[in-house]
Amino acid sequence: MFLVVKFLNFRIVTKTLNFQPYIMKKLINKGMQFFFQQRYKRILYFMEHPHEVQSAVLKELIQSTKHTEWGRNHDFKSVKTQADFAERVPIQDYESLKPYIERMMLGESDVLWSGKVKWFAKSSGTTSDKSKYIPVSKTNLKKCHIRGTWDTMNLFYHNRPNARQFECKSLLMGGSLDSFDTYPETLIGDVSAIMIENMPYIGRPFFTPDIEIATMPKFDEKLERMAQITSKEKDMVMIGGVPTWTMVFLDRILELTGKKDMSEVWPDLEVYIHGGVSFEPYREQFHKYFSSGNVQFMEIYNATEGYFAIQNDLNTRDMLLLLDNGIYYEFLPAEEWNKDNPKAIPLSEVEIGKNYAMVISTNSGLWRYVPGDTVMFTSTSPYKIKITGRTKQFVNAFGEEVMVSNTDKALAQTCQSTGTVVLEYTVAPIFLEKQGKGGHEWLIEFEKTPADLKTFNKLLDENLQKINSDYEAKRFKGMALKQLKMRPMPKGTFHKWLKSKGKFGGQHKVPRLANHRKYVDEILDFSSGVAQ
Repeated sequence: MFLVVKFLNFRIVTKTLNFQPYIMKKLINKGMQFFFQQRYKRILYFMEHPHEVQSAVLKELIQSTKHTEWGRNHDFKSVKTQADFAERVPIQDYESLKPYIERMMLGESDVLWSGKVKWFAKSSGTTSDKSKYIPVSKTNLKKCHIRGTWDTMNLFYHNRPNARQFECKSLLMGGSLDSFDTYPETLIGDVSAIMIENMPYIGRPFFTPDIEIATMPKFDEKLERMAQITSKEKDMVMIGGVPTWTMVFLDRILELTGKKDMSEVWPDLEVYIHGGVSFEPYREQFHKYFSSGNVQFMEIYNATEGYFAIQNDLNTRDMLLLLDNGIYYEFLPAEEWNKDNPKAIPLSEVEIGKNYAMVISTNSGLWRYVPGDTVMFTSTSPYKIKITGRTKQFVNAFGEEVMVSNTDKALAQTCQSTGTVVLEYTVAPIFLEKQGKGGHEWLIEFEKTPADLKTFNKLLDENLQKINSDYEAKRFKGMALKQLKMRPMPKGTFHKWLKSKGKFGGQHKVPRLANHRKYVDEILDFSSGVAQ
């Protein structure tokens, strides 16, 4: 393996690509196939020995930081077991870690993590007015985020041994990089942009259009530049990005080329790697973009806080939890979410089919931190998950306990039945009035509008009842909840709204569900103002 990696040194790659490029690209891809075969043994090991690996990860995190301010304050020198660790460190949110992070951004060393941290990832969030800045240490960048990227390629080559990622071109729909005078010693950006900026040299000759364009700050200008360049590429084999923004990009490619199908533009495309939001509402539309059937869809779970999971079997829709990338995992059962002192359980105690909020301790200095995502285990041998939503994205105003995974699935089923395509949506409660009942209000932006909106509305409500028994019980004979109210929004509404809040492009996402009406009322007011 060492010889393969040495051979794939960037300087050698760039020189060899100038000499018999077709043959050399073939040889490089063959070398990577061998490299991934050897690397896969590491993945197999943590799949077969999950608890031993997680115990080792925690031990390494503790040993690496016992001299830091955080380590001293929490007596890391005396931590011997997972129970000791849980006893020493309370569950954290961003506000509790923020004072430490701000000092790190000002250049202080040995605060939450060993040494000085240069990179900080700006949390994509959804519509929060205040951004979060997540530390990305050198160790975290190399052994979590970039390792996760290697593992993604590893698992894709394992599923598709004849893959050509290191022979042809790939594109990533990433975010942007920023700098602030307040923090002169730090570099700030979306985690995707930080990863692109620090891309391993071996990947750069196979990346298009280039790193400078991929990290441009103005997303609309970047999208246009990328579309103009890549619409002429003939050997594209991989694209990656959030589905909503990728659809905007692909539509522009089709407009530029005059083609009806992306399979005509990029006939050799092998895989679309997606994450950030559920793929279910968009799956049928992507099948239409790539009607040849040659493109595989692969989900990853790469959050700002860490690279957590990858779809390892392309025939199923769950993801393998990455257990050896510098993250120690714990989980909060649903009944603990709103408690003042919630109790998390270790990986060994999770159960299949239950919702958990993730609790992570990472090699960037996040300690027992709750990023806000909720997951459900589909397997414990190996440990595999699917994302079910966010701890703050649900509707439970009337005891219906509707999660994002419920609404995504109901919407996907309804679109499939009606031949409809949805671009964006959000849901909020309609609260009880003096002489009426409550319900749910859906704002939906259609790519392809249903022939009959009333039929679509009724079918969507019925599908949600089939998926969520609590919602079904509250809807029984309309005694507690009225049929959901669906409002079609003008095309472009959601993206224009995000742009008005400085959240346009990259990893920024529309909040799917809220147990309040802030987002829905904002969007309705915004849409009304635009229309006037």
